[in-house]
Amino acid sequence: MQNLKVLLVDDEEEFVTTLAERLELRGIQARSVTDGEIALQMIETNPPRVVILDVMMPGLGGLEVLKRIKAQKPQIHVILLTGRGSTKEGIEGMQRGAFDYLMKPINIEELIKKMQEAIKSQP
Repeated sequence: MQNLKVLLVDDEEEFVTTLAERLELRGIQARSVTDGEIALQMIETNPPRVVILDVMMPGLGGLEVLKRIKAQKPQIHVILLTGRGSTKEGIEGMQRGAFDYLMKPINIEELIKKMQEAIKSQP
């Protein structure tokens, strides 16, 4: 997974920063932001291959960010994160084009496996 560029988007700054550090230690180029609007700007100027996106964020929510990502850069894979204990938002996100969703707290190895599956699914 060397040279894989990932953007992490979650309003929980400590969570997203720690996750980025853990991915970096595994050779994955990870950037993190805590705001959906900033994430969309970053995607426009320096698109990643995969976006890890929290569903529930203040301001621009994850499902709206997903919609805009798929409109701008449909080739980017999006994996949703939800901490609500409900799969409703994850399923809705997959209907809107997300590759998959994971429940928080996440297992880093499971997240990496999902990213690998997403990249392999690309034609």
